[in-house]
Amino acid sequence: MWSLVPPPNEETAMHDHRRLGRELDLFDTDPLMGAGLPYWLPDGAAVRHALEEYVRDAERRAGYRHVYSPVLGKRELYEISGHWSHYSEDMFPPMDLGGEQVVLRPSLCPHHALIYRARSHSYRELPLRMAELGGMYRSEMSGVLGGLTRVRAIQLNDAHIFCTLDQVAEEAYDALELIRRAYGALGIEPARYRLSLPGPGGKYVPGPELWRRSAALLRDVLDRSGVAYEAVEGEAAFYGPKIDVQIADPAGRESTLSTVQVDFHQPERFDLHYIGADGARHRPVMVHRSVIGSLERAVAHLIEAHGGAFPAWLAPTQVVVLPVSDAESDDALRLLRRCRDQGLRAELAAADQGTLGARVRAARLVPYQAVIGARESSAGEVALRLRDGRRLDARPVAEVLARIGAVVAGQGTALWESDPVVAHG
Repeated sequence: MWSLVPPPNEETAMHDHRRLGRELDLFDTDPLMGAGLPYWLPDGAAVRHALEEYVRDAERRAGYRHVYSPVLGKRELYEISGHWSHYSEDMFPPMDLGGEQVVLRPSLCPHHALIYRARSHSYRELPLRMAELGGMYRSEMSGVLGGLTRVRAIQLNDAHIFCTLDQVAEEAYDALELIRRAYGALGIEPARYRLSLPGPGGKYVPGPELWRRSAALLRDVLDRSGVAYEAVEGEAAFYGPKIDVQIADPAGRESTLSTVQVDFHQPERFDLHYIGADGARHRPVMVHRSVIGSLERAVAHLIEAHGGAFPAWLAPTQVVVLPVSDAESDDALRLLRRCRDQGLRAELAAADQGTLGARVRAARLVPYQAVIGARESSAGEVALRLRDGRRLDARPVAEVLARIGAVVAGQGTALWESDPVVAHG
């Protein structure tokens, strides 16, 4: 059920998410599905689902409303947005459908622009924060594909804020703070913050004054946030500059996980507007932001950052129940049901699966190992072993589950609050 893997402090090569992800039965690939199209196994799906729930809840608390939009769009949609002229080399070829051409979308922002445009809006509604965990597709070359970091089918945590010009700085700042809080909960350390600016060449939309204004707004946001950052030319999106939060793998290779972008271009292209206090039509600004980027890249980084030992709230199995012998099997099953009824992801490592020591070692990445022997069975208690090596004195089942539930609900990186009865063994 659980693979034996080295603890997180061993050599860097052992942390490659492609190796760990397969050893831990999180994801895999098949040639018939194709390169860059991994599938998620049950444990990987559990991690992904927990991540989805976290980010949706964080966004909801921050005032975002969630939508769903199709993964296909007419070619004309991406011609209007500018993707076709600036990004078509990274898009899949159009498909002929009923006399029209449709395309797998490379981005969610054109769809969100259409959703905004479908209704009239007053200045009183702004900022309007629209979020989606949605699929998008990139025609990556086979030579750069690998594991979960470079894939062709992407589930992106995306959002677009439609706001007035004087709301942009605050919205961008709040988005960056949302990213920083998420990193704290996930145990992610940014490698650096980057202000990505346009470079030479024709890959960017025209409008020098709008580019200067966007870049100045993002500089102010970074300065106010107090983070050190580097300005790098040639890394902007084709429609505007952006803040990129960079992460690094154990080998030091850098990639972008989260972004905040200011966009004056697409509101103009889609003729977006709102009715101002003066009764006239005004153009909104579009702030693009992604808290955890693509779920694939986020999970890849989390596997490597934690060596498979995820924070308790994110772990695919949070509690493993270990009866010492067959005599405790009924109590173990009752505890398993109570864990699941409480919403914990729990599994049973039955006595016939090996010695207690072997089962404990097999479950070494599970945050909580609940041991039930004869003494615990007769007293209605459980002896808890924590993943970090601590062993707690036996205590009532209800108390243990309440404490685990509180830690999991807190979505932090600690396994257990300080406790005077914890014995180190």
